[in-house]
Amino acid sequence: MKEKHIKWDKIFYGDDWVNNVVETIRTKDILQSVYLKRYLLRAMMAGFIIGIITVFVLSVKATHEPDLPPGIVNMASAITFSFALVLILFTNSELLTSNFMYFTVGLYYKVIKPTRVLKIFLLCFAGNILGAAILFSFMRFSNVMTPDMLNQLSAVIEHKTLSTGFVSILMKAIFANFFINISLVIAMQIDDVLAKMFVMMFGVTIFAFMGYEHVVYNSCLFMGGLIYQVDTLHFIPAISNIAAAFIGNYIGGGLIIGLFYAYLNDHHQFYKNN
Repeated sequence: MKEKHIKWDKIFYGDDWVNNVVETIRTKDILQSVYLKRYLLRAMMAGFIIGIITVFVLSVKATHEPDLPPGIVNMASAITFSFALVLILFTNSELLTSNFMYFTVGLYYKVIKPTRVLKIFLLCFAGNILGAAILFSFMRFSNVMTPDMLNQLSAVIEHKTLSTGFVSILMKAIFANFFINISLVIAMQIDDVLAKMFVMMFGVTIFAFMGYEHVVYNSCLFMGGLIYQVDTLHFIPAISNIAAAFIGNYIGGGLIIGLFYAYLNDHHQFYKNN
């Protein structure tokens, strides 16, 4: 039995990965239940970071689109956007889409109740949106957002709300959070900081270049459109996009990654079967 366990543990990530995730879940749960304001601030910081990187991406597109091929511009924008996940993780900020993976593992191992998970998801999402709202409110009092950048923002919002159907958004949202969370799973096994950053960046670069749907990023775009009164932003299509992206991101990060690795690393199941 011991020899079988050792071989099995080498195939999958094993106890260390599970213990790391469970410890993170407990920390997040304590933080939101005892230090609610601090948890909300961490979530707001994640939204603020995504918002400011979104502005950076809009600037890259507006600056280089007239002179460079679309593929080059899209790749540069995707790499630029990948900085967001690195900043969020190394500042210990709270991002909804990574929490999908963590707390699904927690539900599988029954270390947290579903009602608390739902509360954390909603609180984190609210904080992410509020952080983006603060960022774009600050930007509104500056000349950072040029007319060309606003045109880019308007075009992206129009594509996401008026040119794409619910099912298409849902499927692309699954792929988006799959790449984000598979990058996190790999990064958790790496000690070197630069290697960890590279792994996190390539997952985000893939989903951003492919145009997949991320519920927090989309919400940040819509918040920017609301504050800048972009004509292409309409309430019902925006809500539909957020709903589809939310569900898809949970499937991609929570079920395909979180539940998958929780099941693979369930030692109790292994002992029962042997």
